Amino acid sequence: MGLKHALEALSETHAKQSDEAVAEELLRRLSNKNYIPDKAQEKFGRAFVREFRKYLGHAFAEEKSELLEIKVLGAGCSVCDGLENQIMAALTEIGLTADLEHIRDADRIAEYKVKNTPALIINGNAMGSGRIPSKSDIYNWLREFSHKEQAGGLMDKQEFIKNIVFLWPSV
Repeated sequence: MGLKHALEALSETHAKQSDEAVAEELLRRLSNKNYIPDKAQEKFGRAFVREFRKYLGHAFAEEKSELLEIKVLGAGCSVCDGLENQIMAALTEIGLTADLEHIRDADRIAEYKVKNTPALIINGNAMGSGRIPSKSDIYNWLREFSHKEQAGGLMDKQEFIKNIVFLWPSV
């Protein structure tokens, strides 16, 4: 959370800074709102620098991600949100780190060419659409993809933090 805002803020002050300085500052800012495992700090730092350079329009070398890349496709209804929550719970229980994104924009969903939502994409592979997969399917897929080419490192402690804004009705 907060990557876009951090990239905007740093574009004014760190455009000519070294990659190490950019990584350090982005990690400092983003770890306030996001759980970044100690063992993954270096990998996240490199990924943040790559996103920063892309944001500035600079040339950058694409590197193959070692993290699981998971996309939940759906407009944000309770069913789609439920799938996202099941994925987070499974990642926590198994102890895997992943880049989890819930795509709600219809145009972006259409890019994945799925027939129905909710849809689950793991490392670019459509794992199902139009239904919530069973808990055992989700766990099996995460384990399967976490062992391919060492994708998805283990977290150094089992916890998952997601920032959720709760709006309480005034009484």
